[in-house]
Amino acid sequence: MARMHTRRRGLSGSDKPVADDPPEWSDVDAEDIEARVVELAEQDYDPSQIGMKLRDEGVTGTPIPDVKLATGKKITEILEEHDAAASVPEDFRNLVERAVRLREHMAENPQDHQNKRALQNTESKIRRLADYYRGDQLDEDFTYTYENGVELLEE
Repeated sequence: MARMHTRRRGLSGSDKPVADDPPEWSDVDAEDIEARVVELAEQDYDPSQIGMKLRDEGVTGTPIPDVKLATGKKITEILEEHDAAASVPEDFRNLVERAVRLREHMAENPQDHQNKRALQNTESKIRRLADYYRGDQLDEDFTYTYENGVELLEE
């Protein structure tokens, strides 16, 4: 299958190993993991960054290879339970951040056609993702504009 905005085919990626139980060497209590996830969220880490921190640093020195295996819940589910979830999904926020940066770059460099195309592609992805999240995690009447994107990032 081809990629969305290029003529190349996609690259094959690795799959997570099939496992039903956390590894024996990672025997951290689920409540401790949840407390650490909430603590990292309060320090303004995104869910993906929290997962990497738990993988690398762990809880009390013991690495956590997979939060879902250890607790039975995803990181975002844990954050929602403890009212620490972000108002906007992480992937949507990252795309909006990129589009705002590209728009500011285009204001300074209007002849940069390559980045103009990148901005069009990014805004197209934002509109598609907004359709996916609309009503659930975004307002029903949300439409992406540069001004809305800047306002969204300031929250």
